[in-house]
Amino acid sequence: MNLRRRLFTACIALLGAGLFLWLRLPLPFLLGPMFLCLAFALGGAAMEGMGRLGTAFRTILGVAAGTSITPEAVAAIPGLALSLLFVPVFVATVALVSFPLMRRGFGFDRMTSYYCAMPGGLQDLVVFGEQAGANVRVLSLVHATRILLIVSAAPFLLDWIWQVDLLARPGRPSAELPPAQIGWMVFAGLAGWGMAHRLGVFGASIIGPMVLAASLSLSGIITGRPPAEMIWACQFFIGMAVGAKYAGVTWGELRRVVFAGSVNGVLLAAVSAVFILSVSASGIAAPLDAFLAFLPGGQGEMVVLAIIGGADLGFVVLHHILRVALVVTCAPLVLRLAK
Repeated sequence: MNLRRRLFTACIALLGAGLFLWLRLPLPFLLGPMFLCLAFALGGAAMEGMGRLGTAFRTILGVAAGTSITPEAVAAIPGLALSLLFVPVFVATVALVSFPLMRRGFGFDRMTSYYCAMPGGLQDLVVFGEQAGANVRVLSLVHATRILLIVSAAPFLLDWIWQVDLLARPGRPSAELPPAQIGWMVFAGLAGWGMAHRLGVFGASIIGPMVLAASLSLSGIITGRPPAEMIWACQFFIGMAVGAKYAGVTWGELRRVVFAGSVNGVLLAAVSAVFILSVSASGIAAPLDAFLAFLPGGQGEMVVLAIIGGADLGFVVLHHILRVALVVTCAPLVLRLAK
């Protein structure tokens, strides 16, 4: 661990958040750190995310999702079946249109193109890709660029289409919550993460806390969502991590790999738009919920936007869990069958 590099990255992220707050730009605690860390990383500065500390703060999103699971939300789950049926079709469509682009359009090798085409979580795909012999650097940059594009564009679409106040407080102030409630939320986040990680659950930092927080919510122990300050802290670490991933990028990688990731991101956004319009136009889901459920961003980033936008958190989270689960379980299997 390079402590000096991480402290420098944190300082740049704080500067970015402060700059966005001063200019009253949207999502200052997410986009401020992300864009300024990105600018410094592309400028050649040595940047690095916060590692396990950053992951620990992501558990807040799992807790937020879990506390949104009430008896009423559980009763509504069977009604999500029709919408969830679109997810496997969505994953297959994305893979089928993205793979030829990566393989023939940009000339990446077969394994790298295959894992670049999968709309899953960055960490999972990098692990699988490395085991299969893919180019990990290319894989990381393509997926980081996909997430960067979606996280950058989605807030402005939320503002333009749904008039979401992107400067609004994402929850109650911590002073309004009993300390015991905050303590239970911290416990649910860290203990849920630890148990899920030990069991080898994919997306352990979000799914573990979500399951434990949901059980505490349904039993009446936790009676509210995490306060605004915890959500802001989580946004800060996510923004910093996304921007810092571009540290060490060369001009050659910018011209080829990041450009490939950008084109792929636009293509995926177009495919997403078809599914979002289909699901919302058919009345299966509200347009805002469909929008956030079928955007192929990272789990954490999409949960943040769902909280900010006031969407149905349970609906959004279940769709992203299914998307990532399908990719994690099916991507290696399909590759084995294709050999």
